[in-house]
Amino acid sequence: MFTRLKLESSQAIAILGDKEEISDIITTFFNAGKTKNLAPLSAIQLDDVRFSSYGDVPPFDLKDYATTIALQQLRFVSISDYAYEIKNTRIDIFDNCAVVTFTVKQTGMIVDSYSFRGQHLSMESRGTFVLIKFQKWKIVHVHLSKIS
Repeated sequence: MFTRLKLESSQAIAILGDKEEISDIITTFFNAGKTKNLAPLSAIQLDDVRFSSYGDVPPFDLKDYATTIALQQLRFVSISDYAYEIKNTRIDIFDNCAVVTFTVKQTGMIVDSYSFRGQHLSMESRGTFVLIKFQKWKIVHVHLSKIS
């Protein structure tokens, strides 16, 4: 019985560690908009043909890894004074797969470098990220949908 409790305790600790790592990945994703350090976007997402994403801004079609990374980078560099707030986060782990759901409020100024004008951005979205663990947790699917 003691062995069973010890095993259950170590599994609980491992799950807490995984949840913390996954939470850090979600924060890293949105922090790219604040810091303009875009390199982590490639590091936390799985560069694989099975990667997919849907965004909360056009184009709304299903995208592959390369297109997703390019659009994420373009989006984050185009928004000055970017800020975000993640709420209602839920992380469910199933062996080597995790589903993260949350809402995110994003604000900032979309800058048009050609006309030197900006447009205020304030939007709230629902998010679902699916992660898979090989050696480390990586995002394999992103789905963001704007809340009207």
